[in-house]
Amino acid sequence: MNHTTSKLRTALLPLLAALVLAGCATSASVDPASIPATPAAYKENAGAAVVAATAPQSQGTWWKVFADPVLDQLVEQAGNNNNSVKVAAGRLAQARAILRTTDADRLPQVGLSGGAVRQRNITTNRVAQTTVTAAANFSYEVDLIGKLSLNSDAASLDARSREALLRSTQLLVQADVAQTYLNLRSLDTERTLVRDTLQAYRNTLRLTEIRFKEGDVAELDVARVRTEVAATESEALALDRRRAELEHALAVLVGEVASGFAVAPTEWSTALPVIPAGVPSTVLERRPDVSAAQSTMQAAQARVGVADAAWFPTFSLTGNAGYAAPEISDLFKASTRAWGVGALLSLPIFDGGRRRAGVQNANAELDIALANYREQILVAFKDVEDQLSALRLLAEQSEAQSRSVASATRATVLSDSRYRNGFVSQLELLDAQRSELRNRRQALQVKTAQYLATVGLIRALGGGWNT
Repeated sequence: MNHTTSKLRTALLPLLAALVLAGCATSASVDPASIPATPAAYKENAGAAVVAATAPQSQGTWWKVFADPVLDQLVEQAGNNNNSVKVAAGRLAQARAILRTTDADRLPQVGLSGGAVRQRNITTNRVAQTTVTAAANFSYEVDLIGKLSLNSDAASLDARSREALLRSTQLLVQADVAQTYLNLRSLDTERTLVRDTLQAYRNTLRLTEIRFKEGDVAELDVARVRTEVAATESEALALDRRRAELEHALAVLVGEVASGFAVAPTEWSTALPVIPAGVPSTVLERRPDVSAAQSTMQAAQARVGVADAAWFPTFSLTGNAGYAAPEISDLFKASTRAWGVGALLSLPIFDGGRRRAGVQNANAELDIALANYREQILVAFKDVEDQLSALRLLAEQSEAQSRSVASATRATVLSDSRYRNGFVSQLELLDAQRSELRNRRQALQVKTAQYLATVGLIRALGGGWNT
């Protein structure tokens, strides 16, 4: 027994020495200079410092800052039923299962086997013999160069990326629900505004028809007002069509059939939250899409190491112990015990360039993942700057538009009074009414844009802000 062990040790020493000399596989490195530099402050909010990415934070219930119960219900319903969220959750579960499979490759594999074989030795011309076996089998790949651990690291990073992508999908759906709902409420307000104006046009038409019968105005004046009435009715119907489309879009987002889904028209009372100073301070820390891109890049780094490890030998241990007998009744007797151990060192010599191609492919995947990560960082900062500039300029535009609405409303009141007293023509009154409607609708568009930009900023910051 000692002689056999000594011979086995002598045979394995050169192989183990070859593995030690081969070294260990390591993941590829990424030049820090290739990652976009984090700015010291934002152009649109110079007082806010920027924090680099660490781990993605939970978005929380950011939509509650709008203080709208209907919006709260819709967002929560979308979180439970939206199909894009379910697909992202399924992909996360799939990535975690792959991780468990990869981790299992690093553990010993143990199994049981049994069988019966009847055979005849042709060379000795003996009669056929039966052999019944029952054994326990063992196999284990020794991870001397770190290939299996790198593979496991890559799978773990893939799972982390999928988890971040799930949060990113949830944030995207929440923002889509909020923006679609706010657009719908804006349309409700605009429809009321247009219908109020339509009623004013109809009142003007009745007055003009009375004056036409009395001979105070020409038929041309009646035709002009009728044109305004018909055109405004057409605009009201177009708004109804647009509202139906938004309602159907909301149905898809919350996972319901459009035919049975409805959001009742009501007054737009959604609060517009005030953005605190310094909100962009943790944009890269909060955004799950940036975290997902970073994890994907790190997984690609690990897979470069896995591809490099294909050039090194693999070393496996095997063993079995059990019983072998010619009859089942003798199978578990002490005299029928059998065992065996083995070690296998494998190194491909010629593979037609497969390993070289594998390394090139892994490096190309790393280049792609690195470029995607850089792009995601640039997009993150762009999104924040876009929404901050939009909110700043929209606030100024809202003030200017409010003054315009006040002036247009005063002009309509004065023109109506002068028209009723016969001091001005009907054209002047129609112009004043059209101007007021146009300015009120523009003011509503600016207000809607402020709400949408607020949601956009929340999304750009990864689901909220830090005061």
